[in-house]
Amino acid sequence: MLVKDYMTRHPLMADPTMSIVEAQRYMGENNIRHLPIVGDGKRLLGLVTRQSLLVDPGRLGSLDVWEITRCLTGLTVQDVMIKARDVITVSEDATVEEAARVMIDKKIGGLPVLEEGIVIGIITDTDLLAQLTKLLGEAVRGVRVTVRVPDKIGEFAKITSAIASQGWGIYAAGGVPAPKHPGYWDAVFKVRGVPRDDLVAVLEKIEGQEIMDVREV
Repeated sequence: MLVKDYMTRHPLMADPTMSIVEAQRYMGENNIRHLPIVGDGKRLLGLVTRQSLLVDPGRLGSLDVWEITRCLTGLTVQDVMIKARDVITVSEDATVEEAARVMIDKKIGGLPVLEEGIVIGIITDTDLLAQLTKLLGEAVRGVRVTVRVPDKIGEFAKITSAIASQGWGIYAAGGVPAPKHPGYWDAVFKVRGVPRDDLVAVLEKIEGQEIMDVREV
């Protein structure tokens, strides 16, 4: 799973001379939170976020309403954008988990995707969440079960073998370290076309594992 497969290609972009009033309207109308600012050849000059467009109240405190209007009208995105040298970006060949880790560590919601300084896409936390729902088969009806397993080789295979022995198929699967339980993992499976109680009966026979949650979704 690489960034190039899940990024938004040809994202909406803007010229540095666009006013912040127009930029705010543009972003609102298109429901976007990140607006790359580009020059010739779509070369990245900066990035505007919704936070970038928040004007410091202290800057306007001594102005009357007409002066405030003039001030806001005169500001362009190049006045408020994050400069290119400070914009955190990612390459299209990075993995989605690498992109997610950068967003988590830097506490940001999106990354312009560059190729030799040229904007070719953007990937956001919304894109990653959308793929997470697909990864776990959210759109398909079935039985979703979470099994807590010891962090040992072969534990995951016990589950897949038990399900396969019944002629059932796994539509989606994933796993994470069990919260507050060192030495264990929570394995999540989505199985289609199987009665809930039948699946539970099979999994309960696996020694050393515990069903933590099961539901039809």
